[in-house]
Amino acid sequence: MRRFASLSLLLLILAGSGLAAAVRARQQSAPPPAPRPAWALAIHGGAGTPPRDMPEERKRAYLESLSGALADGRDRLERGESALDVVEALVRRMEDDPLFNAGKGAVFNAEGRHDLDAAIMDGSSLACGAVAGLTTVRHPIELARRVMERSPHVFLVGAGAEHFADEERVERVSNEWFSTPERLEQLEKRKAEGTFGTVGAVALDRAGRLAAATSSGGLTNKKWGRIGDVPVIGAGTYADDRVAVSCTGKGEEFIRHGVARELAALVRYGERTAAEAARILVRERLREGDGGLIAASADGELVLEFNTAGMFRGAADAAGRFEVAIWSAEGSP
Repeated sequence: MRRFASLSLLLLILAGSGLAAAVRARQQSAPPPAPRPAWALAIHGGAGTPPRDMPEERKRAYLESLSGALADGRDRLERGESALDVVEALVRRMEDDPLFNAGKGAVFNAEGRHDLDAAIMDGSSLACGAVAGLTTVRHPIELARRVMERSPHVFLVGAGAEHFADEERVERVSNEWFSTPERLEQLEKRKAEGTFGTVGAVALDRAGRLAAATSSGGLTNKKWGRIGDVPVIGAGTYADDRVAVSCTGKGEEFIRHGVARELAALVRYGERTAAEAARILVRERLREGDGGLIAASADGELVLEFNTAGMFRGAADAAGRFEVAIWSAEGSP
């Protein structure tokens, strides 16, 4: 009996040794993981249903605008600027572009005016700032950062946010300055009632810091002081030391599911990659047509996931990636 037990033990030891050797051999033969890029960047100009038959001139204008913003961010990150500074700068740039629903070019509400929302978050410290219901601040993302850095609060709304803007002396414009003929036509004909649009940026800088920023004019023909997901930290905007996220789409759904924070939780606690987490949320939790998101992870992974017909988007990194796209089947990003 003892001889049998000794023989069994010896066989187990030999089997274990063989298994360990096989594991070591597999590890040695597996290619090493790709090095983290020195920096990475993604931007979006909103998800939705951009018509594929849009005039070629307009399509080119969108792609050139996205390329210009992406190149600006690339150059800034290459120079060593912080992720926080870069995402703010790129969102400011898109707030001044009438092509997008943020700042100049923001959609009209039901009263024929513009209400603007924005949020920004520093993943290295969890510092964040948000504003909603702005009517005269040219760059809402700038005021959101002022809330983060120059106030004891996180979220300011409406008249209080405008009063804070007075104290901070940020640039102001009349509410009419945000108007464009196209947005007025959308309101009058209600072509875009219930549609959505946003701009956002996420970045990983050379120091390994992550940041996210998002800005929006909300829904066309919105009523009753409606606020969407963009300024809600954890719904439309979030960043920590693992991942930075900016969302676009039907704000109510992104709020209900806490999409941006949920993605970060899946990465941190669910041991998912950013791409896996985004697919779970966009493809399984949200419904088709709800919207999309962009994300950048601490290892330089860039994610551009959406369940709409298109999403204005771009991605770049230090390894040479540089891509912009609009629709879902363009083979880029």
